[in-house]
Amino acid sequence: MNTASLINSIKQHVPISEEEEKAITSILLPHFVKQGDFAEKSGDTSRYMIYVSSGCLMTYFTDKDAVDHVIQFATAGWWTGDLHSITKGVPSIYATRALADTEIILLPKTSVDDLLDKWPRLERYFRMLFQNALVTHQHRIIQSYSAAADERYQSFREKYPSLEQYVPLKYIASYLGITPEFLSKIRRRLMESR
Repeated sequence: MNTASLINSIKQHVPISEEEEKAITSILLPHFVKQGDFAEKSGDTSRYMIYVSSGCLMTYFTDKDAVDHVIQFATAGWWTGDLHSITKGVPSIYATRALADTEIILLPKTSVDDLLDKWPRLERYFRMLFQNALVTHQHRIIQSYSAAADERYQSFREKYPSLEQYVPLKYIASYLGITPEFLSKIRRRLMESR
């Protein structure tokens, strides 16, 4: 199992000892998700935090009219998962599906609690991740209220520079809160202005 990218991610935020590295590596579960398959399904209780080693996952909510609303894309080096479901032990309202063949590392919730109790630096790492996630989430909310659709699209392209290569347009449009047709117009307009 290749855990190097995850260990490097941790080390970018906090220094860890060999013992701490061994402790976290010992509880990690490697998993492969084929394109189109689910890493987690809506209605199931989330039991893992998910780290993406390679590929791309999409987390989305399906409303009562069977319309999918994309909440997050997670590419190599990103964490994903339904934090509410994981922490409260309730069924998830989200589904997480692979948009490409994806290698993930699962971090079991039951092991996380023990790990964080024993290793404060790892608790600091996850606190930093959650703080960054909250800031990103708040920024996205503000942007959805105050930025024009073309600005949101440009921001998306900066945040996810390679996603357009393999993510269907309808999912990008959903993430941006616009229709695929309107996104096509924005993209056409941007290409013409070059």
